[in-house]
Amino acid sequence: MNVQELAEKACELFVLPEAVTRLKECLDDNAASMDDIAEIIAFDPALAAQILKVANSALYRFPNRIETISKALQVIGTRSAYDLALAYGVTHAFSEVEGKVIDLDKFWEQSVSCGLLAKYFAEQMRVREPERLFVAGLLHNVGELIMVSVAPEKAKRCQAFNTRVSPADLQKAIVGFTYADLSAAMIRKWQIPECIAAPIANIHNTHEPAQEVESQILQLSYVLALDNVNPEVYPGYNNLKPHLHESLSLERDDLEDALDITNLQCISVISLFNPSAFMLY
Repeated sequence: MNVQELAEKACELFVLPEAVTRLKECLDDNAASMDDIAEIIAFDPALAAQILKVANSALYRFPNRIETISKALQVIGTRSAYDLALAYGVTHAFSEVEGKVIDLDKFWEQSVSCGLLAKYFAEQMRVREPERLFVAGLLHNVGELIMVSVAPEKAKRCQAFNTRVSPADLQKAIVGFTYADLSAAMIRKWQIPECIAAPIANIHNTHEPAQEVESQILQLSYVLALDNVNPEVYPGYNNLKPHLHESLSLERDDLEDALDITNLQCISVISLFNPSAFMLY
C-alpha cells in the first residue's frame, strides 16, 4: 500500500474522539462563542481533565492554579485549547497500540521532546500560537504507530537505524516513505489544520534551509530530540546540520539552553501525552 492508502486504512482503525471533531467544527464557525467551546470540552470529562492538567503543567508554568475550563480558555486561548485537545485526541486514538514491536515509552519521549523544543523555539522566534508547533512535534511520528499496527515486521526492521543510516533513510528503504509522510497524510485525512500537517510533511527535507519558519523550527527540533533521546546511538548533535540552527539565528549555546529547559519539562509533560497515562481516567 502507498501512503494515501495506508492513511485511509488508518482512519478506519484510529478514530478521533467526537469532542475533538466537534471542537474543530465550532472553531470553524465564526458565530461560536467561548461558552460554546467550553461546553463541548466539559461534555467530555477525560478531555476536560486533560485540558486542566496541561494548563497547570510545566508546559505553561502559570503562577496560579487553573481550576475551570472557562478560566483555562481565558488564559491559554480557544485556538490553543483546540491544539491541546487535538494532541490529546490523536494520542488517545493510538492508546491501544501494543508495545511489543517498539519501545512505546521511548517513542513518546522523543515525540514530547520534539514538541517541547518546537514550542520553545516558536516562543523565542515570537511565532503566533506556538502550541501548534508543539502539536506538530508531538504528532510528527505517529506514522510509526500506524506501521506497528498494520505491518509490525517492517516497523521492527525500521528500528535498526544507526550513525550511517538515519531513521528516515531506513524507512524509505523498507516501506518506501518516511513515517512523517504517513503522519502528515493521516493528519490531512482527519482534516486537521494544514499549519500542523505542512511542517510535518517537510520535517526531513533538510538538504537546504526551509522557506517557512515553522518548518525550520520543526526540523531543528526533530534532530535535537532524535539525538537527545537516543544517546546510545548518537553522540550529541550528531544529526545537526549547521543551517538548521543558523537559519534561525541560533548559536550552539542557545541549543544547550533549549535542551536544558525542555528536558526538565519533559519529565512532567510526558505523562500527559503518553497514552498509558489515559488508563487513569
